[in-house]
Amino acid sequence: DQQEILQRDSAACDAILLGRQTFEDFRGFWPEQADDTTGITDELNQLAKYVVSTTMTDPAWQNSTLLNGDPVVAVRALKEQAGEEISLTGSITLCHTLIAAGLVDEYRLWTYPYVQGRGRRLFPDGHRHRLVLAEHRAFSSGVTYARWVPQKG
Repeated sequence: DQQEILQRDSAACDAILLGRQTFEDFRGFWPEQADDTTGITDELNQLAKYVVSTTMTDPAWQNSTLLNGDPVVAVRALKEQAGEEISLTGSITLCHTLIAAGLVDEYRLWTYPYVQGRGRRLFPDGHRHRLVLAEHRAFSSGVTYARWVPQKG
């Protein structure tokens, strides 16, 4: 079920990478949840959080580290360190930067059966890398989960 996939993917991740705006949105909401039965608050409080920002001076949330230089250089360095997966959520500008630099190893996409009609695209203009479907699940709610990896070569 959906919860199993979420738990599996969460267990494989020991750090989260966020742009400043998404980080501020998370920081303004999750630490304030006193009766969170989902476990998300506890998980986010414990995870290493890396914030890409040139303007922030103090992240003011436990286990948070500012990355205020070139995000491509910073993420390359993070990927060379020991540890599990680094997840990126939201932060579409940062996402586009890392996709263009070839630093995304896997895409995990949840699709909900609603049409918004407009919005920002996941991939930056000009992105031409082929992806290979590694996993796909469909749920009775109409929600789908797809895990894609860049095609080698």
